[in-house]
Amino acid sequence: MVSFDHVAHTILTYIPYVLVLIDMRYEGVKCGTDGGVDNHMEMGKKLLAAGQLADALSHFHAAVDGDPKNYLAYYRRATVFLAMGKSKSALPDLSRVIELKPDFTSAWLQRGNLLLKQGKLDEAERDFKKVLNSSPSDKEEKEAQIQLTKSDELQRLVAQSRSSFNNKDYMTAAAQLDTIIETCVWDVASREMRAECFIEMGKMGKAISDLKATSKLKSDNTQAFYKLSTIYYNLGDHEMSLNEVRECLKLDPDHKQCYSHYKQVKKLNKQIQSAEELIQQQRYKDAVSKYEAVMKTEPNVQHFSLLAKERICHALTQDQGGSRAISVCTEVLQSNPENVNVLKDRAEAYLQDEQYEEAIKDYETAAKHSENDRQIKEGLERARRLLKQSQKRDYYKILGVKRTAQKKEIIRAYRKLAQQWHPDNFQDPEEKKKAEKKFIDIAQAKEVLTDPEMRTKFDHGEDPMDPESQQGGHYHHHFHGGFQGFQGFNPFGSGPFNFKFGFN
Repeated sequence: MVSFDHVAHTILTYIPYVLVLIDMRYEGVKCGTDGGVDNHMEMGKKLLAAGQLADALSHFHAAVDGDPKNYLAYYRRATVFLAMGKSKSALPDLSRVIELKPDFTSAWLQRGNLLLKQGKLDEAERDFKKVLNSSPSDKEEKEAQIQLTKSDELQRLVAQSRSSFNNKDYMTAAAQLDTIIETCVWDVASREMRAECFIEMGKMGKAISDLKATSKLKSDNTQAFYKLSTIYYNLGDHEMSLNEVRECLKLDPDHKQCYSHYKQVKKLNKQIQSAEELIQQQRYKDAVSKYEAVMKTEPNVQHFSLLAKERICHALTQDQGGSRAISVCTEVLQSNPENVNVLKDRAEAYLQDEQYEEAIKDYETAAKHSENDRQIKEGLERARRLLKQSQKRDYYKILGVKRTAQKKEIIRAYRKLAQQWHPDNFQDPEEKKKAEKKFIDIAQAKEVLTDPEMRTKFDHGEDPMDPESQQGGHYHHHFHGGFQGFQGFNPFGSGPFNFKFGFN
């Protein structure tokens, strides 16, 4: 059910529009047929009162076309333009009103206010003085006097701000320009100067805000777009830089600065996009090469060098490039110690390089800046398990291979060590006993590291040969109580030592 209040509110909302329609039907207004200026003026006033600005504007356009010397038509149209926020369009209409009726003080006052907002202080002062020298109403006289005083104060402040700027006192100049712009909100020159102050002060975000405003306030403002593009470029935002320089070239395709800058940004943007695609395709070596090319294309902007090194750090980590990855990641962290992504990548590289305590430190630092990151939590747990594991038995170290070793490397290392530590090679009882233990470790290492499932468990901090680590899992110590069944022979059985290789 629709409530009565809702229906009543809806009806009341449409009452002004209904009244306008009634006027059109019954007051004999025949705008569509005779186009009478008076009818257009009356209809425009009613539509303006009803808030239908676009329709009101159409009628005032018609009134101006019907009688180009009707000062009220221009004044009403200027009023609509101001209501629509189109001050640039209102200004010529007010000037036309003054031309047609020089004693119309309201037009002088309105134009003075617009000129004041545009920062045209000399022109604004002339208009306010004209109002005071005419026969204004008390209200108009008071407003004109206030605005004239304000204009005088702004004139002095403008001179002071220019002096501060020329003396390179950018902080003072910016503060003075803040006061000016509070009143002269459409003053392009003041905003451009304040943007320069912000650039010198390193406040690029505020400079961007002012330059964006000037690009809208002043048509064909190619210089604003060029400066915006260079600021974004120096901040390392290649995509925004490209967008802004394209706007410059839309206004002037032959703009030398913009075209030269466009070629540089486009080349860099293409290289970065290509490098990211290579990372997505897991072509990490190619991605590293592409980001190295980025640093050659733009060696002078630190943000791009850091971006390239950050992504090289990531690609090397993904490509198991432990020690080199650590070096590159460290370079980035020297400039930005709180970069969580790089901290995570370096932690992973430390794990690859078996520097578990360093990996834990990086994960803990990253966790301080990103508490809810699941990847950090899992990485920290894994690093702690691997540290604990390294303090016990490390199958990679037993065989003398890296964690990234392929199966062929593992078997080759196993064969070499098995021959070296075969108990038959030792006659002294103590040495033979030591060799037997070493031989068992070598055999266990080979079994774990050549079995994908067992190796994965070990890489995640579990020892497949440790019953306690497995917590009841199916893996157990295969060599407990002897070597029965190992590779088809019993190297420690009774009788002569008949060793034969039956390696996988």
